[in-house]
Amino acid sequence: MKLNRIEQDFTICTVADESEIDLTKEFCFVGKTDEEISLVCMTEDVPEHTLQREDGWRAFRIEGELDFSLIGILAGISALLAKAKIGIFVVSTYRTDYVLVKRAQYEDALEVLAGAGYEIN
Repeated sequence: MKLNRIEQDFTICTVADESEIDLTKEFCFVGKTDEEISLVCMTEDVPEHTLQREDGWRAFRIEGELDFSLIGILAGISALLAKAKIGIFVVSTYRTDYVLVKRAQYEDALEVLAGAGYEIN
């Protein structure tokens, strides 16, 4: 399994209104429920007004288009990182998954995964 590094810094935040979100940006993951509007984006693209925000995340993408019948891909990654006491935040899209790790643990996370046989690009 190949993992592709994404070199930008990311922020996870909440906003009061969808109008705050610029969907034209390169990375923009939005989740809306009856309780909140969450946004994951590059730190440089965070809206001016956020309700809460947490900076300092880095990301990698699972390479390729993941078929919905594939089972355990995220479970394998999260188990390895949990064993190493590395927390994650995951964003899933139609095609693949993105795993975010706090910047201070990012290189350690990639080393753990490389040691387990993942190819890091």
